[in-house]
Parts: sequence; C-alpha cells; structure tokens
Amino acid sequence: MLKKYKIIYADLPWKYDRKIGEGVAEKQYPTMEIEEICSLPIKEIADKDCILFLWATFPKLKEALKVIEAWGFRYRTVAFVWIKLNKKKKTPYFGLGNWTRSNSEICLLAKRGTPKRKSNKVFQLIFSPLEYHSKKPDIVREKIIELVGDAEKIELFARTKTKGWDIWGNEVKNDIILKQEYRKETCLDEEKQLSKM
Repeated sequence: MLKKYKIIYADLPWKYDRKIGEGVAEKQYPTMEIEEICSLPIKEIADKDCILFLWATFPKLKEALKVIEAWGFRYRTVAFVWIKLNKKKKTPYFGLGNWTRSNSEICLLAKRGTPKRKSNKVFQLIFSPLEYHSKKPDIVREKIIELVGDAEKIELFARTKTKGWDIWGNEVKNDIILKQEYRKETCLDEEKQLSKM
C-alpha cells in the first residue's frame, strides 16, 4: 500500500508546440504528453483530505485543469503568482511569451475532501529571481507549510531533495514508486471537465 499525502506539490514537464529557441522545455528535460500526466496514479497517494499545489503556465492552463480533475481534485483558486525578477538587477524579467511578453507563472490550488487552512497571513504574490530553467522559488515550499501546516507532503517532478518532503521525479532518488498506467482516456474531455466545475 502506498503512503498517503495531505500535500502534493507538482511542477509538471509540459510538452509545448514550440520546438526552437533557448527556452524550449524539451532541450532542458524530458517532457510528457497531457495523457501521460493524467494517467499518473496520484489518486493512490492522495489522502482523503489533500491539497494539490500545481504549477501552470498560462498556455497550459486548460491542460492543468484537466490534470487536476484526472487526479481526483477540484480546482479552488490560484495559490501563488510568481513575478519573475532578473538575477542581478532584481528588476522584472520578461520572456518572449506567446502574444504578450510574459513575466509570471501561477501555482494552482486544488483540493480533495475537506483539508483546512492553517494561516490567513500567506500572500499570493511572490517576487523572486529566475535561477535556472523551470526552477521554482524555494520559498513556495515554506509558504505551503505556513498555509496548510506541516503534514505528510510530497513534491512530484522534484529536482532536489528538500528536508521534510518526500520526492518523486526523474532527476532524484525517489521516496516512492509510482506505476504509470498509460491510458489516453484518463483525461476527461472538455465538456465533462467544465460541467463538474
């Protein structure tokens, strides 16, 4: 039987249509199709009262909502908005974006069951410099614990081990084994998705 977690934190390896340029994800790490992500057995490791913190880029927002549903959660809000800063000057960083010059990423909050908030003093905005490709600010983990408490927690697609967190990903020594059963139908179609929200 797999360990159950009350907090799941995930930064997914989204596959993008863009194939050229320095910021292309596939040049940095292996990416996954939406169906592969949805078919991960996250329901098996989520406690009956669990909170999911899921990073999403704006072009992948619709897919992120599908993942939330496929994993057995209900979308509630945006937990964090990361305003990216330049490393040296601490001025706002602007990427190329798809239409407008992008600057921020969002971390969605979804829940399963009735988890409780422990603090109402956690702010949504995070101003933090970019480090390396796709790395999220370390302070987010601290804010998660402040917001919902220091319960059993796991970081999915982790790149480093953080004290107090179990981890799973292709760049780390995993604390758990997730057996993926790839099924294309795991992601709900858009009509079913929207009708449940």
